[in-house]
Amino acid sequence: MLKTLNSTDFRKMISSGARMLEINRAKVDALNVFPVPDGDTGTNMSLTLQSAVREMNGCSSNRFQEICDAVSKGALRGARGNSGVISSQIMRGICSVLRDCTQTFDTKTFAKAMEAGTKVAYSAVSIPKEGTILTVVRLMSESAGKLASKNKDFIEFFKALIAVGDEALAQTPELLPVLKKAGVVDSGGVGLMTIMRGFLAALTGEEVGADMPTEAAETKKEPDFGDNSDIINLDLGEIQFAYCTEFFIIHLKQMTTLADIDRLKEKLMTLGDSVICIGDLELVKVHVHTNTPGIALSYALELGELDRIKIENMLEENRELKAKLEAEKKEMGMLAICAGEGLAEIFKDLTVDRVIEGGQTMNPSASDIADAVQKINAANVFVFPNNSNIILAAEQAKGLVSNRTIHVIPTKNVPQGFAAALVFNPDVTVEENKINMIHAIDGVASGQVTYAVRNTTMNGFKLKEGDIIGLDSKKILAKGDDVGETTLQLIKKMKRDEHEMITLYYGEGVEESDCEALAAKVAEAYPDCDVDYHYGGQPVYYYMVSLE
Repeated sequence: MLKTLNSTDFRKMISSGARMLEINRAKVDALNVFPVPDGDTGTNMSLTLQSAVREMNGCSSNRFQEICDAVSKGALRGARGNSGVISSQIMRGICSVLRDCTQTFDTKTFAKAMEAGTKVAYSAVSIPKEGTILTVVRLMSESAGKLASKNKDFIEFFKALIAVGDEALAQTPELLPVLKKAGVVDSGGVGLMTIMRGFLAALTGEEVGADMPTEAAETKKEPDFGDNSDIINLDLGEIQFAYCTEFFIIHLKQMTTLADIDRLKEKLMTLGDSVICIGDLELVKVHVHTNTPGIALSYALELGELDRIKIENMLEENRELKAKLEAEKKEMGMLAICAGEGLAEIFKDLTVDRVIEGGQTMNPSASDIADAVQKINAANVFVFPNNSNIILAAEQAKGLVSNRTIHVIPTKNVPQGFAAALVFNPDVTVEENKINMIHAIDGVASGQVTYAVRNTTMNGFKLKEGDIIGLDSKKILAKGDDVGETTLQLIKKMKRDEHEMITLYYGEGVEESDCEALAAKVAEAYPDCDVDYHYGGQPVYYYMVSLE
């Protein structure tokens, strides 16, 4: 009977959960409801967990506090899309309880951790929607306490907890009509249950594999997000600790223990920051930023001999960099997220400071967004997510930036982003710009023309794979076999009397001559409107349409 788990067991659980999700992510991706090449839930959640594992593997300590902090930090930095952000917050809540454990934890403690995970995840979403991953984690956490009282053995506890989760997952179509219409359960919930099965596999010793008990459709091509980069701190502020101090401890004294090494790290943390104290009884590497390097060295001498001592004064370099940055710093900047070189160039023409790649099939993480914000030398940065599945990650990026103020303008598509950027005025206040931007996006109607990725029935249309479809922000409005004709149908359905301008943005694979001909037909159909077109270069969508 496995009544308690230690920190090593917890490490194995996190690694196994991430591995199980990675193996099964294509199955989770295939459960996306909307029949377009959407931002993939399985991919987003998998990359989030992989980031947590990388951070955890880089944690040299085996104490719960350090491990849990690493998992929380890694998950948040790697969070992509709504599902990734929510799963990162579930992990953060779980870790907030387990980090206080000393040697082991039991099923009752893990039940409390699940409750904390639910609370933190719900607090991360402004308007929680039932029938999603939130429902699944909530119902599991509500049952976890009772299950822990009945099951002291972790294996039996997890089996019972997974059974509750599976039942909750089966209920999601009844809570969210769009799932019921599509005949699928919530993909985020499936991702969560995949992680839970990975946790169980770590405890039973079973091989992690592609054995998800969920009916999935086809798999999709998986986007390559690349590696997460560390957040770059361009706003240097004042140097609090002047001396970068590095050295090795060798030939440790016979009476030195691993606990002494841990205590040395604790002492160093009272002297400064950026503390690294890793190694064993053969060799210890130390790094610390401090104003008293002599004291740091004296503490280390209590353990053994010192070697390769290096002490650098960081003040002068900081003065030079700070002077340069302050000379260039401005009050406000803008960051846009989009996919397509043409769209990126338009944002740059609108004086947007930085554009990062992202969209339906590639959701940037909170860390990616924070990293880009840090590279804009402005006190306030307006962020245009330009996709509803990126807004939450943009909000989470606020917690990763300490020397900038992020203002998320909730743009749900690129035309709204253009409208927001167009009204930016560096001569008015931050609040005035926010009000003007939000007002501007309200006046934009946007549509997209793409293709169906599977057979389904939705919004009154019977679709088969490969059909050309036109949709607005809420539903499918047009269907056809020809891209141009479907685009005209879409515009007809979206057009209102107050619209005075129609703009087409043509994507990759669409010839400019074809767009020019289509724009001429639109102008002929709507002579009272100004019609324009631009190269967008966006993947997935043949055309983006803006009506203002």
